[in-house]
Amino acid sequence: MIRVSVPPSDPASAPAVAAELRESAGRERREKLRGFLTDWQAVTGLILVVAFFASAIFAPWLAPYDPNAMDIPARMSGPTWAHLAGTDQLGRDTFSRILYGGRVALYIAAIGVSVSLIIGLVLGMIAGYGPRWLDNLLLLAFDAVRSFPAIILALATVALTGPSLTVVLAIVIITTIPSYGRVARTATMALRHTEFILAERSLGASTPRILLHHVMPNVIGPLLILAAMEVPVVVSIEAGLSFLGIGVLPPKASWGTILNEGYLVIRDAPWMVIAGGIPLILTTLGFTFLGEALRDVFDPRMGRGR
Repeated sequence: MIRVSVPPSDPASAPAVAAELRESAGRERREKLRGFLTDWQAVTGLILVVAFFASAIFAPWLAPYDPNAMDIPARMSGPTWAHLAGTDQLGRDTFSRILYGGRVALYIAAIGVSVSLIIGLVLGMIAGYGPRWLDNLLLLAFDAVRSFPAIILALATVALTGPSLTVVLAIVIITTIPSYGRVARTATMALRHTEFILAERSLGASTPRILLHHVMPNVIGPLLILAAMEVPVVVSIEAGLSFLGIGVLPPKASWGTILNEGYLVIRDAPWMVIAGGIPLILTTLGFTFLGEALRDVFDPRMGRGR
């Protein structure tokens, strides 16, 4: 038997190696942050997203009027210093209603995206790591859900339960789970036969431990980027359902209800439609720019060629 002697590592050099690794990691983080801050799309997206969150969270302090307070003599008045976005057919301040409508959009986006991401992550990891029959069953469920347009599913649900904010939230969660599930499944299948996973299995690690401690940390990154780009989709679903009258019900303010009310009087008060559509456009641009910037930071293989 041939014995190969390996010289022991010098214990005195361990702190220096650790310090060098920390410095390299810090340098890499600074380079990523510098690249993020020098990208105009990233900065624009970050500003728009922060403005969306700030206007929604601080709407009670930013809104100059009660969103449901009626002023019939001032109905359908154009934009003025007193009413920056004009008033609707009941004399309610449109700007105040837009701010409060952002609270509804933030509520739907925060809860809907978070819950669907968690469920999609769990189901996707199970599909990618489990047996073949379970993978096929979950893929069939994902495809079945995706085959139903959100509007058709909402109409069928409202016919049974009636319109409400809870119905909108349920529709958002159900229709967005397959997106996260498929991404998590693909990433899990790519990790399933890697060396560190095989090593954990050979050491007797349980499947839940492998999924929780080794697979999930490597899968969650792409899902968070997808979540950032799914927020405008969720907000648009809520606005579309409210526009059709099967989402948020009046007098509660929503961007969709503002567009619906403005569409009815668009010839006499076009500023209502414009004011209701601008937040949707800015929110979509903000989260799209931010999601693409985060993708470029965490996945350099995607490149800068967007």
